[in-house]
Amino acid sequence: MKIVITGGKGMLGRTLQKKLAQHEIVVADLPEWDITDADSLAEKMAAEKPDVVVHCAAMTKVDDCETNRELAFRLNEEGSRNVAIACKSCGARLIAISTDYVFSGEPPSEPWAWSETDIPRPRTVYGASKFAGEQMIHMILPDAVILRIAWLYGSGGPSFVHTMAKLGAQEGAPLKVVNDQRGNPTSCHVVADVIAFLLTKPDVSGIVHGTCEDQCTWYDLTVELFRLLGLKREVVPCTTDEFPRPAPRPKNSALKKSVLNLLGYRTPRWQDALAQFVREEFQQ
Repeated sequence: MKIVITGGKGMLGRTLQKKLAQHEIVVADLPEWDITDADSLAEKMAAEKPDVVVHCAAMTKVDDCETNRELAFRLNEEGSRNVAIACKSCGARLIAISTDYVFSGEPPSEPWAWSETDIPRPRTVYGASKFAGEQMIHMILPDAVILRIAWLYGSGGPSFVHTMAKLGAQEGAPLKVVNDQRGNPTSCHVVADVIAFLLTKPDVSGIVHGTCEDQCTWYDLTVELFRLLGLKREVVPCTTDEFPRPAPRPKNSALKKSVLNLLGYRTPRWQDALAQFVREEFQQ
C-alpha cells in the first residue's frame, strides 16, 4: 500500500516508518506539508493518491495548548478536518490518532478504564481540541478509524520515560513522582503494531483504543523503569497538587481495548512493552 503519515517526523511517525517499511511511505510533515493549509494539503494528497493516511500531526504539549487555545484548535480540529476532506477527495482510508485526554479523567470508581462507547468530557484545551478533531473526522469521513492512545514513549523521545531515565542516572535527592494519576504507559512500537493490524482490517471503522494492557501511576512506571535500568536513585510518591500545571491532569485515563479484543487482538502488558523498549533503547 501507499501510506501517507502526517507528522511523520515525530516520535510515533518515525516508528511507523520502520514498522511499515514494506509499504510505500510518504512522510508528510512541515515545512512541505501543512495540515492547516487546506488547499495545499488537498493538492499534495491528490498528487500522492495514497491508499491510507495515518494522521499523527497534532499539537500535543498539553500545557502549551492550555495557554494557546487558538493554535491548539487550528491544528487539532481544523487540521484534522482538512486531512479528512483531503482523504475523502482522493478515496484514502484514514486512521487518525487521538488521545485519552478526551475523557474527564474522573472515574466513577477504581480501578476504571474508559471504553470506546463512553462519552468524552474533556477538561483541557488539548482534550477539547482533539475531541473536536474526532467529531470533524466522523462528520466528514464516517468510515475513518479514530485510534486513541496514551502515555506514549518511543525511540529518541521526547517522553516521560527518557526524562526519568536521565534523572535516575544522576545523583541527588529522592525524586518525587506523582502517584495519584493512573493510565496505560504505551510504547510507539505497540501503537505501530496496532496500526499494522488495522491495515489488515479494512472494514474496521470508528473509535478504537490502542494502549498497552494494565494500568499504573507515574510513580509505578518510574519504579519499574529504574528496576529495569538498574538505577539506584530513590523515588518517592507524591500528589498531583504538589506539581501544579497550567492544564489539569486526569485522575484516571486508562483505556479499555474492547474493539481490539473483539477482533481477537490483545496488546502487551505495559510492563512487557517497557522491558522490550528499555532493551532496545538503553541497553544495546
